[in-house]
Amino acid sequence: MIAETIAEVTEKMAKAVDVIKDDFHTVRTGRANPALFQKISVEYYGTPTPLAQLASLQNPEARTLIITPYDKGALKDIERAIVNYPNLGATPTNDGNIIRVTMPEMTEDRRKEFVKIVRAKAEDGRVAVRNIRRKGITDIEAIKSDVSEDDVSRAEKEIDALTKSHIDSIDDALKKKEAELLEV
Repeated sequence: MIAETIAEVTEKMAKAVDVIKDDFHTVRTGRANPALFQKISVEYYGTPTPLAQLASLQNPEARTLIITPYDKGALKDIERAIVNYPNLGATPTNDGNIIRVTMPEMTEDRRKEFVKIVRAKAEDGRVAVRNIRRKGITDIEAIKSDVSEDDVSRAEKEIDALTKSHIDSIDDALKKKEAELLEV
C-alpha cells in the first residue's frame, strides 16, 4: 500500500513538473516559437478548438511565424484569437491564404514583466507539488494502523525527498527560462 502511494505521488509530481515546463514554453522570448501558440483556443463553428488542430505552424524567420489553416474559412477566427490572446503582443497579417505573425522586439521592461509571469508559474508549480506531497502524507497516515511506524516514517522521508527533487527541477527550469528571457 505504501509503495502504491509513493508511486502515485511520484507520477503526479512528475506530471506537475511537465505542466510547468510546458507553460514556460508559452511565455515568449525574443523569437517566434510555435509552442507560444499551443494554448491559443479558436472559436471554430462555435466550439473552442486548439490552434494546432486548425492549422500548420511554420517558423521561417526568427521573429516570424506562418500559420496555414486547413480550412480557409477559419482565417478570420484564427486572426481574432491571436489578437485577443493575452501577453502575446503579436500582430497577425492575413493575406487570404495564410496568416503571417510578426513578434515585436522585446524591450527590457517587457522582458522583466515576462520574468515575473514565469516566476508566478513556477510558484504555482511548487504549490502543486507541495499539495501532492500533503495528500501523499495524509494517505500514508491513514494506513498507519496497518503498517509499522518505521515504514510510515521511511515513506514520509521518501515523499519529502521526492518533493525536494521535483521542486529543484522546477527551479532549474525557471533559471533556464529567466536566462533565456533576459538574453538580449
